[in-house]
Amino acid sequence: GLFVWHLKSTGIRQIPCQFVHLCRVANDRLITFQYFNYLKRMYVTQYNKDLSQRAKPKSDSVASPFRELQQLDQEKKVIHKIRPISPVHQPLSETSSRNELREIKSAAETEDSGPPVRAESKEDRQWKEMKLRLDDLPGILARLSKIKLTALVVSTASAGFAMAPVPFDLTCFLLASLGTGLASCAANSINQFFEVPFDSNMNRTKNRPLVRGQISPLLAVCFAASCGVPGIALLTLGVNPLTGALGAFNIFLYTCCYTPMKRLSIANTWVGAVVGAIPPVMGWTAATGSLDAGALLLGGILYSWQFPHFNALSWGLREDYSRGGYCMMSVTHPGLCRRVALRHCLALIGLSTVAPVLDITTWTFPVISLPINLYISYLGFRFYRDADRSSSRKLFFCSLWHLPMLLLVMFTCKKSLLEKEDKGDLLGGNHGRAMEITLP
Repeated sequence: GLFVWHLKSTGIRQIPCQFVHLCRVANDRLITFQYFNYLKRMYVTQYNKDLSQRAKPKSDSVASPFRELQQLDQEKKVIHKIRPISPVHQPLSETSSRNELREIKSAAETEDSGPPVRAESKEDRQWKEMKLRLDDLPGILARLSKIKLTALVVSTASAGFAMAPVPFDLTCFLLASLGTGLASCAANSINQFFEVPFDSNMNRTKNRPLVRGQISPLLAVCFAASCGVPGIALLTLGVNPLTGALGAFNIFLYTCCYTPMKRLSIANTWVGAVVGAIPPVMGWTAATGSLDAGALLLGGILYSWQFPHFNALSWGLREDYSRGGYCMMSVTHPGLCRRVALRHCLALIGLSTVAPVLDITTWTFPVISLPINLYISYLGFRFYRDADRSSSRKLFFCSLWHLPMLLLVMFTCKKSLLEKEDKGDLLGGNHGRAMEITLP
């Protein structure tokens, strides 16, 4: 019994050592997967050379199709003459030769129809000279002059003309509107002429006419000159010199100050707001011939409105502006961009309250305009708080209908000319009575 117990104890102790030794021996004797692949490649290359792939010669692309067909016929003849040496691999060689013949026939057919397709693709990829058709010219010039922006400028100038406290003159109104529109077309065309290399890097502006080459730069400059010179002449000679001077100054400010400042400083937004605030002032001066407090108030409303409008628009285009190299608040100072938009939303409420104080509208205007001003201020606060694309988009679309609604309410609450004349006569009569009382 003691002998059996001794054998069991020694066997249990030696089991782990024997297991490790067995694993080592098995690892040395077993064939790994990599070694098996190596042996298979050696067998194929040394003992079964017929199974190796045969590389086909690449056809010369420069050669003519007639020479290519001759080479293919020669290859067919050579392949037919080749016969396998060993009878063991005869079925495989027959099938391979048949497959090769089929491939050669299909290659010959595709090559017969290939050169025209390749030629067409090369022609499509090459630079082409775009031909300008007369049918497309009006649309190209409309996009060159930013016709939608020009329409907004003319509408704000018309609002300034309508708010002036003078009798309505249709001829002066048409001349002022036409001259303002031509000046805006000239400024926008020159702006696109200067920004061609930068617009090509932005998704929003890469399809502009000058970027795509639909119109030559010389033609764009000639179009700008043919719009700017008659526009300023109409405003100066047909309306009054003050309006013409404001139009010329606005073109200079937009093309020579605002356009280069877009790549230098964020102050370009404030300069651009001044450019947008001048058209209603031009409408007021066209009607009255003088620069009054009402003109400054209308310019202030347009000045403040542009900040929530443009800052909300630029917030969704930050990637484009940074790619184009423009220095915008939304790119370099995002916090300031949101704060400025909110401040000027609130400023619209104050400016609306000042209108009856300056005797431009009645006191019903601040009351009626308060809901829409509060709503755009609420969206400005949402944009300041959330700072996302959704809030900026809502603020931008609200600004599109807010301005025409505000100007329409302002026009309906405008003080009539008769009320002002009665008030002036009343003040003049009281002043005469006072003079009569003081005289001995």
